[in-house]
Amino acid sequence: MDFKDQIAQLASRVEKMLPQIQTEEATKNALVMPFIQIMGYDVFNPFEVNPEFIADLGIKKGEKVDYAIMKDGEPTILIECKHHLENLDPHNSQLFRYFHTTSAKFGLLTNGLVYRFYTDLVEKNKMDSTPFFEFKLTEVKEAEISELKKFHKSYFDVENITNTASELKYLNELKGLLHKEIADPSDSFITFFTKQVYPKVITAKVKEQFTPIIKRSFNQLISDAINERLKSALNQEKDKDAAEAVKIEELIIAEPASGIITTEEEIEGFFIVKSILRETTDPKRITYRDALSYFSILLDNNNRKTICRLYMNAKKYLAVLDENKKEIKYEIHSLDDLYQHSGILNEVVLRLESAKTLDQNHSIVK
Repeated sequence: MDFKDQIAQLASRVEKMLPQIQTEEATKNALVMPFIQIMGYDVFNPFEVNPEFIADLGIKKGEKVDYAIMKDGEPTILIECKHHLENLDPHNSQLFRYFHTTSAKFGLLTNGLVYRFYTDLVEKNKMDSTPFFEFKLTEVKEAEISELKKFHKSYFDVENITNTASELKYLNELKGLLHKEIADPSDSFITFFTKQVYPKVITAKVKEQFTPIIKRSFNQLISDAINERLKSALNQEKDKDAAEAVKIEELIIAEPASGIITTEEEIEGFFIVKSILRETTDPKRITYRDALSYFSILLDNNNRKTICRLYMNAKKYLAVLDENKKEIKYEIHSLDDLYQHSGILNEVVLRLESAKTLDQNHSIVK
């Protein structure tokens, strides 16, 4: 499962869990800790995630931040958490106080739903009063996921994030300003656009006449842009569907002599398994072979490296082989159920890889 899918899955779970989350501590455990894990950090390793991190404030000792993301023994991101029902606006001052007493470059204030990232763009070593990046987990957008991914342990680079933080901050502020002006145009906004098209003196009456025209112009512009994007997306989807249809048609191979017929359902199952395993191994190494009674998915096109078998008859099964090559079957009602067994499939691949390493070491010893 890639980063985007993990975030989407957490967002889906969060909405179901909210009614059961009554305290700030429950917010941390159910919402914030899973988020930190998705960001690639081990929440049970204090060398990576230090809970209740002490940030002494002058003579005030023992002040604690909820979490500190650590690197080389030093905090890089301070995380302050609040109850999921709390408004975050009054709480950034607490994070502000902690920020300048540590070497952390970023501060994160969250209630498990809204995430606000801060740094020191205005004055060095002094946290800005406004976040440079903010998103809501249950409404996260594609562009926001791209920015969030920069904070993932695998990609985290202080210099890279700092270089883009300023642009991101002003981009978000300008978007907010434009959104506000389009919804309720200010006097200066109306005057600026009226001047571009109206050659005479701009009186209060003229501005009053132009206000609804300008609002309508922007709304129509946005509507036209959305329609154009939808039209383009639909055309791309049609092209994609046509290409997939050709691909599947080529893959569904009938072999009359052997009686083996590879079905569309089996091919779809193959692609699902391939998708599940793409982070464990190179997808190009995953192949398939069809047989009369089952459909095999293999590693390195090797029968001795069977990842799983699909039985797509009246009753459907996913089958894996244990260490003794004994078949273990799991009933599935649809191909979507394969995702529920992703852990088992990944374990099989890791076992096959481990066996390969042992064989290589044995050969070297010989």
